[in-house]
Amino acid sequence: MTQADITTIPQPARRFARPVPIRFAHCDPAGIIFFPQYLMLFNGLVEDWFNEGLGVSYAGMLGDQRTGLPIVHLECDFRAVTRMGETVEFGLTVTRMGSRSLTLDMDCHGAGGADGVLRVSARKVLVFTSLDTHEAIAAPAHIRAAIERWMNDE
Repeated sequence: MTQADITTIPQPARRFARPVPIRFAHCDPAGIIFFPQYLMLFNGLVEDWFNEGLGVSYAGMLGDQRTGLPIVHLECDFRAVTRMGETVEFGLTVTRMGSRSLTLDMDCHGAGGADGVLRVSARKVLVFTSLDTHEAIAAPAHIRAAIERWMNDE
């Protein structure tokens, strides 16, 4: 990989965020979010970012273009509980755009009248793959361009 294959991230990095109501289905019997649900909600945020932030159909990427974006590395820190009935804010920033991979920093904070406390932070490394061969592929040009536009847009 050459330096030209890595996109420089503007500082401070742009953040995509959405409020998320925490529902009964997200919680364990104690009424707090069951930790694997954060991963499902983070994945939903990536899908929203593609559809709304990038203007790239996530369903089209998977279905029509047969391009996957699986997680190959994941780090999570669980800082505070989130309870059923709360609305929290999930956010993501791009920290690295490689030739075949994308690194996202993700977070969940209290929002909308909540305390604003960091509940969870995560770093995900995603790799573009062919859904036919399951091999890593170069980031599709239209997706790379959309990510670069989004990162540099004010």
